[in-house]
Amino acid sequence: MRLTVLSGLAAAAFMFAGCSTPTHVDTGPIKAASFSFLRPGPLPEAAFAEKRQQVHALIQAAIDANLTAKGLKRVAEGGDVTIAYLIVVGNNVTTSAINDYFGYAPDAMALVDKAQEAYTESNQRNYFEAGTLLIDIIDARTQKVLRRNYVTRPILQNPTAEVQKARLQEAVNEALQGVRIEH
Repeated sequence: MRLTVLSGLAAAAFMFAGCSTPTHVDTGPIKAASFSFLRPGPLPEAAFAEKRQQVHALIQAAIDANLTAKGLKRVAEGGDVTIAYLIVVGNNVTTSAINDYFGYAPDAMALVDKAQEAYTESNQRNYFEAGTLLIDIIDARTQKVLRRNYVTRPILQNPTAEVQKARLQEAVNEALQGVRIEH
């Protein structure tokens, strides 16, 4: 089931819009010239690990395209800001998080709980699967969260690679909409 969920994950363009969490998020323009992704710990070697890396590559390419268009240069490590993202996949009953590139933030479980609550708050009794992508922009020097936004989308079953890529780019663009960069 996890493999099915992960393969559907890449197809989902997820959005998380306006999350209230214990973490303070600064406002205003972001002063940076470069970015890098949060460095993950050891990644799982399970059977779905290859599929998981494909999903991460798609998400990172979409974030890279968006931030490069805003004037940020991607670097391997040590950028002015760090991009962290959390993937949450849920259905009527369960929720799982993929935090490989989100790290061990203390509010991660609260965010997963909030997603499950949102997934199940309607009176919908039909089965569904939804995915949420939460993106944090973090000041690399102070570790303050400068921007947090998310998107939630239904997960498509067996979409083409082109549809997956387009939906992910659309979701990332929505999550990073309004981010202003100053150099």
